[in-house]
Amino acid sequence: MNLKERWRIPGGTKMAEIIAKSDALYDVYGRKPGGDKTNTHYCAGCGHGIIQKLIAEALTDLGMTDNTVFISPVGCSVFSYYYFNCGNVEAPHGRAPAVGTGVTRVTPDNYVISYQGDGDLAAIGTAEIIHAANRGEKMTVFFVNNAIYGMTGGQMAPTSLIGQKTVTSPYGRSQENEGYPLRMAEMIATLEAPSYVERCSVHDVKHVMKTRISIRKVLQAQRDQKGFTFLEILSQCPSNWKVTPGQSEAWMKQYALPYFALGVFKDDIANREPRPEASARVPAEHIHAVLERGSTGKTVAAGEGAQKSLQLLTAGFGGQGVLLLAGMVAKVAMDHGYRITWMPSYGPEMRGGTANCSVVIDRDEIGSPMVENPDLLVAMNGPSLRKFVGAVADAGAVIYNASIVEGPDLPEGICVIPVKASDIASSCGNERAANTVILGVISRLYPWLRKEVFIDLLTDHFTRPEIRELNLKAFAAGRDVYEGNVVC
Repeated sequence: MNLKERWRIPGGTKMAEIIAKSDALYDVYGRKPGGDKTNTHYCAGCGHGIIQKLIAEALTDLGMTDNTVFISPVGCSVFSYYYFNCGNVEAPHGRAPAVGTGVTRVTPDNYVISYQGDGDLAAIGTAEIIHAANRGEKMTVFFVNNAIYGMTGGQMAPTSLIGQKTVTSPYGRSQENEGYPLRMAEMIATLEAPSYVERCSVHDVKHVMKTRISIRKVLQAQRDQKGFTFLEILSQCPSNWKVTPGQSEAWMKQYALPYFALGVFKDDIANREPRPEASARVPAEHIHAVLERGSTGKTVAAGEGAQKSLQLLTAGFGGQGVLLLAGMVAKVAMDHGYRITWMPSYGPEMRGGTANCSVVIDRDEIGSPMVENPDLLVAMNGPSLRKFVGAVADAGAVIYNASIVEGPDLPEGICVIPVKASDIASSCGNERAANTVILGVISRLYPWLRKEVFIDLLTDHFTRPEIRELNLKAFAAGRDVYEGNVVC
């Protein structure tokens, strides 16, 4: 669509040219709460509305709307998904470049816009923006700099100016106490990877038109696969500057522009070769090779009654091997051709503290690695059982270490398998093999995960002969004890 449409003036003979609303914006903001569905939530005189209008027009004219993912973290722009008729992802405070990295790596055919304010990008998100820029991620970052925290009430931001009074700097910012305002465009421009870095402004009509051109340039560079582009835009914030919208132009000229010089700090677009889209697909044999799984790297067919998916959560004290146990099941599933994720959770207190691990096994692509309602919970101690048992899926199963946990009250409708794993491991030679005993139970519970693959894995993993034999013995003991310990 060409945004320019011609309309005849009623009663006249001339044609007037106006700018129509971009297709990249919704006609009506149905997601916005309240009765007003036609106006944005931004304050009068705020620059966000101008900037987002310019971005939307550029997306439409460049034909990028259908393939764009707009990422907005915490800040005044947090509700951008109310307005933009494209892909939208919300990100935690400051983390938009990290989220954008994930989006562009997994869906390389999409265009990514990270839209951030100064309190977001230049404060809590400093590490994320620097490293995304340094990697040259295929994204465009719009950095809206209004020299103050807007959404949260006007606190001092990293870009607040020397002498500027804010809620948290009532006597004015000083270089001795708070340091100097950060010039983010200049900082980003020192890095090798970015292809374009500029600072512009929307404080008057002349500069709005210049910014319009710059927005199109950085988005076109991304469309042409020229890598990372960064556009800092100075914007008004009358509400928190304590001025009227009309006075904000003078405020910008008097205070912001002398410190934040406008201009292009890096333009290497013409010299950049288009970056090929990195494949998000990794051949299975490569994964096997990296993880040193199997001598041939081939997968084996799952056994009879194979499930499409399985969600496993293992939990216990640090040192009980709950992460290794989960990893073993994940690798066995991978050897059967399943997609798998392995997500550990533990803190510095892991040794003697607590740890748990989520494993998702699926024939299809996995949307999230976190397990909220496990099909199988393995609890190696009482606290873990009490913490997670309530989340077990309907008709799910619980295996718990009955050497430590005695007679727990468990909900109805789940399969309960008490196993004296620590006692059995001790009888095999070492209590620390309790997790391998549980592995044997799992191989019985889900026979479609073939026993011989478990045995091959244990044989490959434990290189010391005496440790290998101990764990193979513990695995066999777990398989033998299974059938006598099922209460459903």
